[in-house]
Amino acid sequence: MKLLAIHVGLPQEVFYKGRMIRTGIFKSAIDGPVRVSALNIEGDRQADLTVHGGPSKAIYVYHHEHHVFWRKELPELEFGCGSFGENLSTEGMLEKDLNIGDRFCVGTVELVVTEPRLPCYKLAVKFSRDDMAKRFLKSRRTGFYCAVSREGTISPGDAIHYLSRDENRVSVADITRLYAFDKSDFAAMRRALQVKALPEGWRTYFHERIDKFDKSEALR
Repeated sequence: MKLLAIHVGLPQEVFYKGRMIRTGIFKSAIDGPVRVSALNIEGDRQADLTVHGGPSKAIYVYHHEHHVFWRKELPELEFGCGSFGENLSTEGMLEKDLNIGDRFCVGTVELVVTEPRLPCYKLAVKFSRDDMAKRFLKSRRTGFYCAVSREGTISPGDAIHYLSRDENRVSVADITRLYAFDKSDFAAMRRALQVKALPEGWRTYFHERIDKFDKSEALR
């Protein structure tokens, strides 16, 4: 596994469909080395902290090879490292192979995989396509967020090494699947709730789904 590129950017105002939108999705590559803190990479900020950023979403990682798919899917658009607002462009890190709670190191930084990215309308703004968020989720090529468990410095070209794998084996892809595709797999939801690194928002969501199911079963 390898870190190919690092992207950062500050929120900016863009005009979209008759109104100004504030977004941090537009990022630029940097050469590094760069400092990583508990909440951000140096030079990077999020526009809406209610849905982006914070301790469990400090870093957004995207698999570089996914851009091959997107170039075939939408050949009229340009895709490359940083296209989806990712901070880290990597190789060898697929959603189906990474567990929530997995820990890895890159440079002197230690990161914890926390959750997949759920698309919002900012993708439509970025690509000028109203269907981009829907396409993104359908592709299941979501990338993933990480929490920073040890601050430090990273550089493009750094190797990425596992420190530990979460024993529950709930992958990033599993969370996306349970949210958007297999909404009745309550056994898998219960297993996901065993993962300590799963953020509170996901815990609440799965608990509500399970509770609703249990109540409906009790009434039968």
